Amino acid sequence: MSQYAELGLPLIHAGKVRELYALPEADRLLMVATDNISAFDWVLPSTIPDKGAILTQLSLWWFDRLRDIVPNHVISTDVPAAVARRGLVVEKLEMIPVECVARGYLTGSGWAEYQQSRTVCGIGLPEGLVDGSRLAEPIFTPATKAALGEHDENVDFETMVGTVGRETGEAIRDLTLRIYRTAEEVARDRGIILADTKFEFGVRPDGTIVLADEVLTPDSSRFWDAASWQPGGRLDSYDKQYVRNWLLHDSGWDRNSGQAPPELPAAVIEQTRERYVRAYEQLTGLRFA
Repeated sequence: MSQYAELGLPLIHAGKVRELYALPEADRLLMVATDNISAFDWVLPSTIPDKGAILTQLSLWWFDRLRDIVPNHVISTDVPAAVARRGLVVEKLEMIPVECVARGYLTGSGWAEYQQSRTVCGIGLPEGLVDGSRLAEPIFTPATKAALGEHDENVDFETMVGTVGRETGEAIRDLTLRIYRTAEEVARDRGIILADTKFEFGVRPDGTIVLADEVLTPDSSRFWDAASWQPGGRLDSYDKQYVRNWLLHDSGWDRNSGQAPPELPAAVIEQTRERYVRAYEQLTGLRFA
């Protein structure tokens, strides 16, 4: 169901965080970032104030800096007042059904797999790494896109190629790693470690691959404080890992129970918003108002 019924536009798709609306022009969509927050494939019952605006404005900042590497789907920021700052007019693309993940540091599901097999998505890694270790070179670790409420699945490169074809697979792998290397350097210069991130790409009718959805936000990336980063120890984050940690360790919720997560306490909502704002301000050098 649309959160913005007052727009009077047909709702095409409602994801965990974003809603897509049809526009009169057949080749355009209105993409709106809500204040929803998801964790462990659940959309939580609580929202984070201003989150949608932060994600949209930070994505625009990154799109501008990446335009020499890859075109993006943004056409205009001229949107209805009801979705100002959180809505974008974007190209309608044929989306490539892969989460394109770049990892420059070992953590999360990659760390879990490494402990079992010394690999991540089929890529062998050296012995002796710990949670938070920087990798010698960033790696491409794709995931299949799952339906809402189901788990994305990490796969190896050849499995992905079987889905999208070798030419497309090699193109999105190379773009993913090139974007990551550029963004990682930008973030590090601003005191933030970009541990990993995911991208989505679409294809224009002429075959051009286009960067779409959101890019390099606290929802799609792991951002760590470079000053306190300690492999095997402290990994202070500016992303929704704070919410994940509260759900796992403090909420009393069992993620394997099949029950929906609980409401977030006011203090957790406030701290999460502060982390998102800090990521935006530290990366862009702009004040979020």
